[in-house]
Amino acid sequence: MDKALQANAKGDVFLRISTHLAERTDIASALEAVADEIAEVIPFSHADLCLYDRPGWMASYEVGIQTRWSRARTRVDRSPIRDLITGKCDFMLCSDAMQDPRQTFAGACSEPIFNHGLRSRVHVLMKVMGQSIGTLNISHETPGLYTLETVQRARNIADVLSPYFHAMHTAEQAQRATQVGQEAQKREEGLRRGALELTQTLEQERQRIGMDLHDQTLADLTRLLREVTGDAPLDRAALAQGVSDTIGNLRQIIDTAVPTLLELFGFAHAVRVHLERAVGIAPVRIDVTDDTGGAPDRLDPTTRTALFRIAQEAINNAAYHSGARTIKVMIEPVAQYGLVMTISDDGRGIPASLHRSSGLSHMRTRARLISAELDILNDYGCRVRVMLESRT
Repeated sequence: MDKALQANAKGDVFLRISTHLAERTDIASALEAVADEIAEVIPFSHADLCLYDRPGWMASYEVGIQTRWSRARTRVDRSPIRDLITGKCDFMLCSDAMQDPRQTFAGACSEPIFNHGLRSRVHVLMKVMGQSIGTLNISHETPGLYTLETVQRARNIADVLSPYFHAMHTAEQAQRATQVGQEAQKREEGLRRGALELTQTLEQERQRIGMDLHDQTLADLTRLLREVTGDAPLDRAALAQGVSDTIGNLRQIIDTAVPTLLELFGFAHAVRVHLERAVGIAPVRIDVTDDTGGAPDRLDPTTRTALFRIAQEAINNAAYHSGARTIKVMIEPVAQYGLVMTISDDGRGIPASLHRSSGLSHMRTRARLISAELDILNDYGCRVRVMLESRT
């Protein structure tokens, strides 16, 4: 095919792309509608758009292979294409992304690259009126498939897509804004119900503690009193052991009611101790990492305790119900004062038909009560992520 015919063919493809996009009003269906035309210009097994969602975060929309990228927002500093997003380059071209340190650096959200063998990758900016609105990303399993000519083709596609998707993204944001009032009212009602459930749960916990003190601690102390005041010879070693056991049992009851380790040794240590207790002697690899320099301990006591309770519930679910072999807790900084806590495991994940949902409901309620954002994602196990926005 001569150059004139090639130009006409490409022009026809871009015209069809524009025609399809003019008929769509949402991003996901629009991308699906133009997938075949994009494949005519650049063969791919996975393609996605990453659009700026909020400062420091990207939202992904995929076509072809479906991955975790579109299931939850991605932090810019963890994105495999952070160099492009942050302006360190104006395009990225990878012959084998699985071996490319720009995309597989420590902490990168690059699991889909390895899970689906996305080796050849090309990334270009999407711009409207000179301002970047996101990126177009195209991938294929075949290594070395894309060239600098592919980069130019991707730019041509991005130029056609950008104004349409920018308009749709802006419309979606405006639509969400109009729903704020209604959603706020629903959240307030949900908080009221959730707070009531938590109050009922706390009352049940008080009753349980009272029964434990009555059935265990009081019974132990009564037995020790009989031994001390009885006529039988006093076995001081046995008495000391009995007192020690009683103190240990009482300390366990107190630790359950009040997170004393949280007060004495700090958030990360308290989470590690709870994780170790939950795992017990099971062959489970655990890890607790705090990259914030102790930011949870600088939160107000109510917020810190709520965050700890969420961690406890997520850890309990992973340790007791998931069959996980690895459980990790990571606390990372967000913006200037915020933080994100992620509890992840490699277990069975959360069943679709979960009969006992009170634990998840309580996590969500606690998150709402401290104005935190909670995501629960089944992704090769379970990932619970709690994000506290910047606060002084």
